[in-house]
Amino acid sequence: MLIHAYLRASTADQDANRAKQQLKDFAVQHGHSRVLYYTENVSGASLQRPELFRLLEVAEPGDVLLVEQVDRLSRLTEGDWQQLRTIIKAKGVKVVSLDLPTSHMAMAPTTTNNAADAFTGRVIEAVNAMLLDMLAAVARKDYEDRIRRQRQGIEKAKEEKRYQGKSIDQDKHKRILACLGKGMSIRVTAETTGTSTSTVIRAKKLDKESAAG
Repeated sequence: MLIHAYLRASTADQDANRAKQQLKDFAVQHGHSRVLYYTENVSGASLQRPELFRLLEVAEPGDVLLVEQVDRLSRLTEGDWQQLRTIIKAKGVKVVSLDLPTSHMAMAPTTTNNAADAFTGRVIEAVNAMLLDMLAAVARKDYEDRIRRQRQGIEKAKEEKRYQGKSIDQDKHKRILACLGKGMSIRVTAETTGTSTSTVIRAKKLDKESAAG
């Protein structure tokens, strides 16, 4: 059994490795000194996650996908979540989340047990699947509620003529333009400056509008 720890943050400005030591300590406490880490900065509402799918590609049946919280794995829509769950189940990978105590039993080494233990294991697995679905649904609702509140706040600010848009990181903006000026692609520029492709596109658009104005 190998432990594959998945670490995710929503934006490039956030530290995706924040919970790395916590996951490492948790694995050691359960008798696993070797942990493989997969880290990326991408929205939990997106299913486009290269590192998560790299994890699932290399994981073997019986391996553990370890996360700090279920929302690190999913803030997905119901359809996308079921698609991801189907892939995880087909791979035979067990999901263990620090905020789902009943899942922690999956960290125990696989042994050949009697029929009663096997039955108990199946019951726990079913309970975990149900709780995992529930927590994923809660994470998605939390995401949608947050987005709705942000939009309501923006609309109110616009009505009161207080909305100025998202502030621009001038230093980052200059670094992006410098990379673009050297002929780098949007993707390479994003990787070089540690930003998202959407940020690069936004900086490019603002520069073009500024030049035109």
